[in-house]
Amino acid sequence: MKALILVGGFGTRLRPLTFSKPKPLVDFANQPMILHQIEALAKVGVTDIVLAVNYQPRTMVDAMQEVEAKFNVKIHFSIESEPLGTAGPIALAKGILAKDDSPFFVLNSDVICDFPLLEMAAMHKEHGGEATILVTKVADPSKYGVVVNKEGSSQVERFVEKPTVFVSDKINAGIYILSTSVLDRIKPVPSSIEKEIFPAIASEGLLHTLDLPGFWMDVGQPKDYLIGTGLYLESLRQKAPTTLHASDEIVGNVLVAPSAKIGSKCKIGPNVVLGPNVVIGDGVRLSNAVVMEGCTIGDNVLISDSIIGWHSTVGKWARLENVSVLGEDVHIAAEVFANGACVLPHKSIAASILAPKIVM
Repeated sequence: MKALILVGGFGTRLRPLTFSKPKPLVDFANQPMILHQIEALAKVGVTDIVLAVNYQPRTMVDAMQEVEAKFNVKIHFSIESEPLGTAGPIALAKGILAKDDSPFFVLNSDVICDFPLLEMAAMHKEHGGEATILVTKVADPSKYGVVVNKEGSSQVERFVEKPTVFVSDKINAGIYILSTSVLDRIKPVPSSIEKEIFPAIASEGLLHTLDLPGFWMDVGQPKDYLIGTGLYLESLRQKAPTTLHASDEIVGNVLVAPSAKIGSKCKIGPNVVLGPNVVIGDGVRLSNAVVMEGCTIGDNVLISDSIIGWHSTVGKWARLENVSVLGEDVHIAAEVFANGACVLPHKSIAASILAPKIVM
């Protein structure tokens, strides 16, 4: 089986973290985002994975060297000389994706879910169409482009962009399985599979959907990254509860790297991830927060709804909240209050940030 992962571009929505690493290599639940996709693909028997890359390709190649052996897959790199959107990269990788007649998966690297790939493959074979889209339900369809099915059928009738009246509550979840015949519809030029290719396939009655069971989140920006972390940890609670940390300091779902150290009289959780070699001082309160590798958090710090980038430090009695995001190697002085601060890498902050702002 084959797959292509749309690795994407500059990751501007996830800055300042993506100033240090390409977005697919940013940690999510203590491993690079893209490894969640690769692991899911390997589990269902995918052996050839194409990474469609247009930003820092050398960094991606170096990072994937150990991944092939770990998951027993062959990783191919399709390097774009210019951004090709979501369809162009598929055509660019035709030599690999069309090496046999079997269908192939396409995944957006921002997506975190339970990856029902076997179910998708079975449904795709059953209906015999050209493409199957994974869809998920949302509470407010007016914010999205929605997928409208024929009544009582998995077949897609049409797409509606940000509907003003209710027509559907299902949106494209960013994971597809495509027959190789789709490759004849796409050229290696900038193009959109969602806006150009899928509507054409739907008009011929060859596009179907599978409803996603379980959670889903596009984690490409900080607020959604934090929401996605909570959803992912709850999924671990249901499927692999022993991977979550348990102690007197823990409240709710918390993932802690084995090398992380937690001080006394802390309250950690819910929805917290502590990376490798993190040091948490005494009396610290963390909730809805991610503290990445190598960070040191001083005594009596309070962090909520925030992301602390690699090798950063937070001084005693500091307080961070409201989706504050620290880039790599940021140093927050003691007693500083950060309210929605976005701090670029290698900065030292000595004064409080009372309203959301970017610190350059």
